[in-house]
Amino acid sequence: MSLSPSPATGAVSRAVSAPVLEVFASVQGEGMHVGEPQVFLRLAGCPLRCQWCDTPGSWALPANDAARARIGGARDEDGWATPFRVATWIAEVERGEPRTISVTGGEPLLWPAFLRELPTFTGERRLHLETAGAHPAELEDVHAAFDHLSVDLKLPADMNAPVALDAASDVPTSEAEWAHARRRVLALLHERAATFPDKDACVKIVVAGGRAPRAFEPLLDDVMRIAPDVPVYLQPATPIGRVDAPAPDVLLELAELALDRELLVRVVPQVHRALRLP
Repeated sequence: MSLSPSPATGAVSRAVSAPVLEVFASVQGEGMHVGEPQVFLRLAGCPLRCQWCDTPGSWALPANDAARARIGGARDEDGWATPFRVATWIAEVERGEPRTISVTGGEPLLWPAFLRELPTFTGERRLHLETAGAHPAELEDVHAAFDHLSVDLKLPADMNAPVALDAASDVPTSEAEWAHARRRVLALLHERAATFPDKDACVKIVVAGGRAPRAFEPLLDDVMRIAPDVPVYLQPATPIGRVDAPAPDVLLELAELALDRELLVRVVPQVHRALRLP
């Protein structure tokens, strides 16, 4: 795989759009940049059904005449928006100096053309991408546009059956398919670190209650073999629905398994939830 930036192909079209659910300013609650004030751009649509998902309202793909974007928690706009329109909303909610922009979802990789064009309109702001890691081809296509990647590594046992969406490419369903996608993404992160030393990335593993630490060993083994320099963030699940938080001893043992593999590991809960922030 080549990680070289693509050459310019002419003027950027403003016809590319994506369904925006909300644009708001808050504090990053997860991963490597936890605690940083950022602007969040949440896109709609996700074919995955993670049992511990805390934003199930982002799953559905809205119709053209039904998409509504909540701007700064104050008003609604037409949700199908171009990168240019989104950039005006970002500037509006910043309340001061330009902030890092975190693009989340849903699954942002359903909208690769939108993601590629977004940096054209956001100036010198850092761009972060939060993704489930189920679409490695799309990630390979857009990653160079982002300064930071936060990629989930998922236990297949935590996944309910995916739902087909018109915008989505195939997603993993079996344990073998998840392993293939995971390894492809980790290879991308490893090569990206050498090709773009000014950019960073991390992987996040959500740990729900009822999971044994050793169930996560295939994920840790793949990080160790393929991308050992990528930091691993263990995120205890926030209780939601029938999903419980993990026991403290499970987190400690899982962190020890990561240390045994000489991985850079951190245990970080969802800080924005603890602070009661959006």
